[in-house]
Amino acid sequence: MTTRRILIIDDEETIQTVVQFGIKMTAGWDVLTASSGSKGIQTAQTEQPDAILLDVMMPEMDGIATFKALQSYPETEQIPVILLTAKAQAAEKRQFNDLGVSGVITKPFNSLDLPDQIARILHW
Repeated sequence: MTTRRILIIDDEETIQTVVQFGIKMTAGWDVLTASSGSKGIQTAQTEQPDAILLDVMMPEMDGIATFKALQSYPETEQIPVILLTAKAQAAEKRQFNDLGVSGVITKPFNSLDLPDQIARILHW
C-alpha cells in the first residue's frame, strides 16, 4: 500500500496535532502542517501532497480564499481539497461543494475515524 501524504492547513495548533496524531496512528500516512493559507499554498506547491485538509475559518486568508488560490496554480490545482469546518448547515455544505472541493468534514470529528472519512471522500 502506498503511503499517502496529507497537508493540514489550520491556524489552530491543537487541531493540527489531533489530526496529525489520528492520521499517523490509524493510517500511517505522512502529515505536513501549515498554520496559514499562504504557508499552506507554499507547502502544497513544494511538497505536492496527495490531499489537503483545509480549515474554513482562518485569519488573514480564509479557507475559501486559500482553496481558490490553490486552484489558480497549475502545480496545485489537481490536489484534492477537503474542507474542515464547524459550519455544518446543509446549505453551507452545498455551497462549499459547489466551489469544487472534494468534500467537507464537520468539526468536531473523531481523529481516529478521520483517515476512513478521507479515504471514503477521495475513493482511496
